[in-house]
Amino acid sequence: MTPEPSARLGATPVEGGVRFEVWAPNAAGVDVVADDGRTFPLTSGHAGPGTTTWAAVVADLGSGDRYRFRLHHDDGSATDHADPASRRQPDGVHGASAVVDTAAFEWTDEGWDGIALADTVLYELHVGTFTRSGTFDSAIDQLDRLAALGVTTIEVMPVNAFPGARNWGYDGVFAYAVQESYGGPAAFARFIDAAHARGLGVVLDVVYNHFGPEGNVLPEFGPYLTDAYDTPWGEAVNVSREDSDAVRRYLIDNAVGWVEDFHLDGLRLDAVHAIVDLAATTLVQELTTAVHDAAERSGRTVLVTLESAANDPRMVRSRAEHGWGSDAVWNDDVHHCLRVALTGEHHEYYAAYDGVGDLAAAYEHRWVYRGQHSPTLRRRHGAPADDVEPARFIVFSQNHDHNGNTPRGERLLHDAGPADPRLRLAAAAILLSPFTPMLFMGEEYGERAPFPYFIDHGDADLVERVRQGRRREFAGNDWSGRVADPADPATFDAAVLDPSLADHAPHAGLLAMYTELLRLRREHRVLTDPSANQSVESDATSITVQRESDGVIARLVMTFGGAPTDHDGVTTFDTDDPRWSGDPLTADGRSFRAVLTISP
Repeated sequence: MTPEPSARLGATPVEGGVRFEVWAPNAAGVDVVADDGRTFPLTSGHAGPGTTTWAAVVADLGSGDRYRFRLHHDDGSATDHADPASRRQPDGVHGASAVVDTAAFEWTDEGWDGIALADTVLYELHVGTFTRSGTFDSAIDQLDRLAALGVTTIEVMPVNAFPGARNWGYDGVFAYAVQESYGGPAAFARFIDAAHARGLGVVLDVVYNHFGPEGNVLPEFGPYLTDAYDTPWGEAVNVSREDSDAVRRYLIDNAVGWVEDFHLDGLRLDAVHAIVDLAATTLVQELTTAVHDAAERSGRTVLVTLESAANDPRMVRSRAEHGWGSDAVWNDDVHHCLRVALTGEHHEYYAAYDGVGDLAAAYEHRWVYRGQHSPTLRRRHGAPADDVEPARFIVFSQNHDHNGNTPRGERLLHDAGPADPRLRLAAAAILLSPFTPMLFMGEEYGERAPFPYFIDHGDADLVERVRQGRRREFAGNDWSGRVADPADPATFDAAVLDPSLADHAPHAGLLAMYTELLRLRREHRVLTDPSANQSVESDATSITVQRESDGVIARLVMTFGGAPTDHDGVTTFDTDDPRWSGDPLTADGRSFRAVLTISP
């Protein structure tokens, strides 16, 4: 069941034409202006309290037609702008919008019911750099290898329309439109349908905490933004101040539309800690409820996952427990202390973590910071989450942020090479944990391409400000070397993956190990059973995690830089197994190893 066309913002094909609806509270009048110059007036008075919109059905327009909205002002002037809820920007963010008939998408996924959280293994990818062509259609050709790897769900980085042909992902300005250089909305639907045919779910990363700096038309229409708060990206999105009901509708309708029109299996909400929300019921709560309701109508599982640095367990507690009801939250604490344990780095946000001891604490208590004083934040941080099942925490050893937020976007242990034992230990620490794991594209075979921040803005002054901002970001910290130029096409080109590496040692061995780890995770319930009895022990260089469920005991011993040791018992998995074509020791002779035993 889909909502009635009258519920949709933007342009919706209906019987007899196209229905247009837009929120423009300060306009004296609004027209639809076709690409050939014809104009069609809209009438005011639609929607509910606080969200009065302009709307009308236009009989002379249809799917594919380009249009803009003309806003008439009290002084007699008028300005033309693209649709804030545009489904397609075929000529870029500065061009006209186009009508898209999402009901005409061809689907073959009847019977698809989604991926349960308990079965979820995420694979994060950026469409533009995942293949040389950088399109959804070319990405379809890579789906079989992802299914063979054993991941269950692809997490696609943001695809909403951005300036130019290449972007790191978080400078989009049309929340409803699918980037044209990726193939546009129809290609995105083909990609999702093809993923479902291979048993893979698709989650979309959506950005509701800010909009990009070029091509944003929202302020022309109404108070979508507010200067009451500062964010790292400028004015905050207005979700709880005057006239915010309409802004909430814009965002929630967008989320529900991805589920209903594109058959998505989930949404990942970017940096929700940066959404300043003073309402008694938060936007995230309201949006999560709406998405879960849409999932129920569609008859499939749809997950809402959050990126947040707040360490607030209310986000993933149920509404009955006075929580937000979201399904899972990213857990940066695990990444940070794992990285310190592997590399000894103490850049910026790693400075508050001690490595092995903190990683053991995270295995036992979900988060490292659960009310203690943080030396980085200089205040107490987080709250206890021991009552929350581990699957509600998404963990990773790499992702777009922690690669891209470095001067050159370098991957974990980029200087060490794919045979380094620390990469194998990192994989085991994540994939054999009871948390929900996520891989970053290419890590499974030791991809060498970096993932630096890149842009293709058309405003030369803006480009220079971005360059200078990146240099300032890494100045004064203990980073070394040059900062990659985000506007240089070579920066983008260097980020494109080369999956052919997996055909040769030692990359092939690393891929075989990831595949085996995912098989073990899939076939041995004790590793992820939320009711398993778990104990965690640690010393200066090792962690032992023991889990028992239904008489089965899994014992994972991880060594971080200690002397090589022997292990008793029958080994189920060993990162030092020669099948993985890796070095047993680091260049300085230290052992980084994970050994798993499962009995009986």
